[in-house]
Amino acid sequence: MIKGPGAPAAAAPGRPGAALPPPPGIWNIANMLTMLRLLLVPVFVLLLFADGGHDPKWRSVAWASFAIAMITDLFDGEIARRKGLVTDFGKIADPIADKAIMGSALIGLSVLGDLPWWVTIVILARELGITLMRFWVIRYGVIPASRGGKLKTLTQGIAVGMYVLVLDGWLATARAWLMGLAVLLTLATALDYISQAVRMRRQGLAAEREGR
Repeated sequence: MIKGPGAPAAAAPGRPGAALPPPPGIWNIANMLTMLRLLLVPVFVLLLFADGGHDPKWRSVAWASFAIAMITDLFDGEIARRKGLVTDFGKIADPIADKAIMGSALIGLSVLGDLPWWVTIVILARELGITLMRFWVIRYGVIPASRGGKLKTLTQGIAVGMYVLVLDGWLATARAWLMGLAVLLTLATALDYISQAVRMRRQGLAAEREGR
């Protein structure tokens, strides 16, 4: 349609005054994967404790649900960033889902006597402490996930998954060593994040004093 002389021209993309694209809706593939992970938490717990909690068949099914949850954790954040589907819901729900599935696995395994309680306490205390620390420095910036943190998450997921399965022999020995490595990475990355947080807070406070 030909516009008249007084008709306003549509703003070109990328130019001042151009209309911004609408924000992504909550019902997108990334958020749906996150919600699936949340829904899998009670399913996993029920499967883990089914028939007394030590039946190899039920534990294998529990492992399958845990593996699906961990796989969605690998993809939902990446999809959200690549497709421009980052939402406030995803920012809140994603870390909650991560900690819910891992926490339920650790606590469940300790309750069943398959994993020492000190391991569960160390890992969960680290996750809670780092989360609180991020809020402590959030006004000065966001602490990005490091390669060590990603390796820690991967190692934890594999080790916990192996503990969900009923294993013996060299496989049981291997998972114990892998869990030991996961604990070491848990502590090492915690120290790294604490160092980053303290440095970020000092720089932020110095900047505030200079701006007065």
